[in-house]
Amino acid sequence: MKRKISACVIVLSLTVSGCVTDDWGTNQTVGTGVGAVTGGLVGSMVGSGSGRLWAVGAGVLLGALAGSSIGQSLDKADRLAMREARDESLSAPVGEKISWKNPDSGHSGTYIATREGADSKGRQCRQYKQTIMIDNKQQKGYGTACQQADGTWKIVK
Repeated sequence: MKRKISACVIVLSLTVSGCVTDDWGTNQTVGTGVGAVTGGLVGSMVGSGSGRLWAVGAGVLLGALAGSSIGQSLDKADRLAMREARDESLSAPVGEKISWKNPDSGHSGTYIATREGADSKGRQCRQYKQTIMIDNKQQKGYGTACQQADGTWKIVK
């Protein structure tokens, strides 16, 4: 029973790590972290005493390797198209819809800057809405980005 639960936890954690966007870091980095934590938790259920310590260590290592590999294999073209559309929408007039699509994966989405203003540091900031279609399932998200001194946009929320 413990093995079945452990296997389910590993598969679920690695699957979730693949859905993380670049705003938290690269998918490979996040996959490595989630895999390491999951592997450590699974390892803590094995053995007792010093044997458990070895199992936790091995679980962390194996989980990190598996998570890194899965995170690295995600579609870079999707992330690039999303980032370019987001950046374009932050410079477009408020309310203008900017679309992206990856013909290879079939994934697509839109970004719309919904509001603009200045933050406490005097930087120009914009709130935006994103819609992403993955396997005919729509997901929505919202964020805020502020323009840096060099003209690039940095997500702050």
